[in-house]
Amino acid sequence: MNLSLDVSWLGGPAPQRGVGVVAPFDFALDRELWRWVPDDVSLRLTRTPFVPVEVSLDLARLVSEHETLDEAVRALAASEPEVVAYACASGSFVGGVAGERAMCEAMTRAGDIASVTTSGALLEALAELGACRIALVTPYTESVTRALEEYLGEAGVAVTGRAFLGLTRHIWKVPYRSVVDMARQAVVGAADALFISCTNLPTYDAIPQLEAELRMPVISANQVTMWSALRRIGVYAVGPYQALLMDAPDAPGPLDPPRVADTTADHRQEEGQEGLT
Repeated sequence: MNLSLDVSWLGGPAPQRGVGVVAPFDFALDRELWRWVPDDVSLRLTRTPFVPVEVSLDLARLVSEHETLDEAVRALAASEPEVVAYACASGSFVGGVAGERAMCEAMTRAGDIASVTTSGALLEALAELGACRIALVTPYTESVTRALEEYLGEAGVAVTGRAFLGLTRHIWKVPYRSVVDMARQAVVGAADALFISCTNLPTYDAIPQLEAELRMPVISANQVTMWSALRRIGVYAVGPYQALLMDAPDAPGPLDPPRVADTTADHRQEEGQEGLT
C-alpha cells in the first residue's frame, strides 16, 4: 500500500521579510524577540564572538567594536535582510550619542543595509512618546547604570528615579517579579515613562502589568529594538496592551490586562541576585 502523501499542491512557504539581529554572545532571549514580530517577518540572528568577560563597561566596549560589527553584518547580509538591529543596550550606549551613531554608520557600510541599535531605538521611542523624564530600571552594576544615565543626559533625557540589580552574569534568569519590584522602586518622581534596560532581561509579559499599575508608558530594550527595526521596513511590532505599539492596526485599547503570574518558583535566581541594589 502506498501511504505517501502528495503535498505539491501546497506550494512553497509564504514569502518572509527579513530582519537581521546582531546580539552579544551571551544573549539568551531569542524567543522574546520573536514575540514582537508578526508572522510574515523572520528574524535572522547572529552573535558576537565569545570573550571571557562578565557584564561590565569593558564587555560593552568589546561587543560593540566596529570590526566585530562589520563581520556580523557581512554574515547576515548573505540572507538579505531589509534592516539590521544591534540588540544590546550597553554596547550601544557605552560610547555616548556619537558612538551610537558611529555604530549605525559602520553597520550600514558593512552590509549596505539600514541599521538600528537598541540605544538609538530607545531615543526614538522616547521621542515618539513625548517623554523627556524617565524612571530607569537596569540589571547592571552601578557603573554601567551610570553610563546609561550619562547617555540619556547627553540626549536631553532626565532620569527621575532608578533601581538596579548589580548583576554581572545570568541576567536572563531574572524573574518577572524582580523586574516589577524594581520598577516600583524606580518610579519615585514625576516621570513621563519607565525604561527597562538590557536586552538579556525578560520584559514582554511584565510591560502590560506595569503600564496598568503605574499609569505610564513602559518600554524595554528588546521592545524598542524590535519596534524600531520593524518600523524601518514599514511593519508594526506585535505587543498587546503596550503603549508604544498602540498605533498598530487592531492594537487593543488601554484596558487593564491580566496580572502576570509569579514565575519565581520556576526561575530560581543565581547567587547575588536576591535583592535590589
